[in-house]
Amino acid sequence: MTLAAALTGAIMVSFSAILFALADVNPVTGGFYRAAYALPVLLVIWLIRRNQDRRPANRRWLAFGAGIALGLDVVLWHTSINFIGTGLATLLANSQVIIVAIAAWLLQGEEPSRRVLVAIPIVLVGVTLVSGVGQGGAFGENPLLGAGLALAAAVFYAAFLLGFRASNVEKAPSAGPLLEATAGAVLASLAVGLLGGGIAFAPTWPSHGWLLALALGAQVVAWMLIGYALPRLPAVETATIILVQPALTMIWGSLIFTERPSPLQMAGAALVLIGVGMVALSSARSPVQHAESPA
Repeated sequence: MTLAAALTGAIMVSFSAILFALADVNPVTGGFYRAAYALPVLLVIWLIRRNQDRRPANRRWLAFGAGIALGLDVVLWHTSINFIGTGLATLLANSQVIIVAIAAWLLQGEEPSRRVLVAIPIVLVGVTLVSGVGQGGAFGENPLLGAGLALAAAVFYAAFLLGFRASNVEKAPSAGPLLEATAGAVLASLAVGLLGGGIAFAPTWPSHGWLLALALGAQVVAWMLIGYALPRLPAVETATIILVQPALTMIWGSLIFTERPSPLQMAGAALVLIGVGMVALSSARSPVQHAESPA
């Protein structure tokens, strides 16, 4: 049941880019309403189970800070979709696994395994191919800019996942940390919107129907399933689930929007998936990481 919950959540999250594209709103508006529509629902769920949430205040603030990173991640990721499409943008944004490994190496002195050292150049070559450098027929309005924005989103996504995971080591009901993270995402996207004037506050149909589906499906149901399941799963299964979402999003983008990356971009996408999978499996087989944090 735990694995089924995680896979269901990952499949639901894989539709996030599709729902945003169908909403046809600017990136900041999409990021703001994805979190804003989810917030009251999460508040009600948390109020029902608040007696089971005994996390200290510092854990709650950590979840809120992680949510700020999530808000910035979503805005950058949404922007990259406009330039490189739903599938490739989502794939590159999920290269956060590589970024976490590099950050642990540079900031914490955690020497990477041989598998990670091999994977990093593979991913870099893959990203270069996906970006369309030197390719006349590369898919996307501006694939180089889109790839850069998606990689920037991956940095904030990595910060979110690390902070969100650390905010709930007590394994409290996932609605609590998710509520706080969503509040942080609302604040971040609102700040970006106010500074850049990008949020369209007037609801329109069917755009806000798609945004509501995005908020309730991905931000509430999917992340509650994932938040419950990942700390309880074996690490190898977690590593596999990491690859489900971007792979499925590429399939949905091809089927729904007939996105057709060039052969070189598809080869690059395959290299990124291979590299991310190598790092994820390498982390999963690390006894120390498994003991401290299966997620």
